[in-house]
Amino acid sequence: MSKGYLVVMCAFMEYPVGSATMSEVKPGFARDWIEFADPNDDLAIYKCDLTWLTSYWTCIYGDGCKGVFADRPNDGCCTEGAMYTDEDDEAKVLATAAHLTPEMWQFFNQAQPKKQRGPLRVSESDEDDERKTRKIDGSCIFLNRKGYEAEGFTGSFGCVLHHLAQKEGRHFVDTKPDVCWQLPLRRSFETREVGEREYSITVIGEYERLAWGDGGDDFDWYCTSNTEAHVGIEPVYMSNRTELIALMSQDAYDILARHCDDRIAAIKEIDRRTLPLFVITHPATLGAGK
Repeated sequence: MSKGYLVVMCAFMEYPVGSATMSEVKPGFARDWIEFADPNDDLAIYKCDLTWLTSYWTCIYGDGCKGVFADRPNDGCCTEGAMYTDEDDEAKVLATAAHLTPEMWQFFNQAQPKKQRGPLRVSESDEDDERKTRKIDGSCIFLNRKGYEAEGFTGSFGCVLHHLAQKEGRHFVDTKPDVCWQLPLRRSFETREVGEREYSITVIGEYERLAWGDGGDDFDWYCTSNTEAHVGIEPVYMSNRTELIALMSQDAYDILARHCDDRIAAIKEIDRRTLPLFVITHPATLGAGK
């Protein structure tokens, strides 16, 4: 392993991968973590979940995703709309929506302003007065529904903001609400006192079901802990490279990627030699046979 490689093993109660009838692994399994200094800040540290970042999770929307609610399987995780992180996030989405056309967006007409030159009606406030994308017909206004047909409509089902990014040759980090492009990556923040110094810790991990709080218990299906979604061609740190760079920085990502590369290489070498290695693989990836 490379110089400076530090693995922090967080031991929780471990659970089996699951049965043939239940493909979602239970929470609380042990994980490998790595910490390294922020190359651009002496008082900042990154703490990253290697078990998650080297797993083979991938988004399977439209290819096996059951949706978080069983009665709306084609909504994916879009049923409740997206909470904005701040005013800038809402402004970005509003500006992006201005590029949408009726040919690609099912709810183009419903989003038009009530008054001339007014803002597009794509946002609303929830019961806690938090700003979010508007719900219409039971789901996010930006979600084209499966099976929708209309004269002149040439779009496809799924997030029209995602489709716009593809059409314009951009990454959806630039077009979708923050929460939508970040999930299921999770960035959180901690502080740590060491002597007289206080360090800022940026935690990069999995937005697992537990992270949703009590609301997560209401999900009928959830992808990150489900073997059905651990079928990616590349591990998460590679397939979600652009998102991770946006959450960290290019310099920090480069350090993370080197450690992940070392981990993947070590696992392959140990598998080839059939020797034991104290590396904790995501149980959903194991269950998927990756």
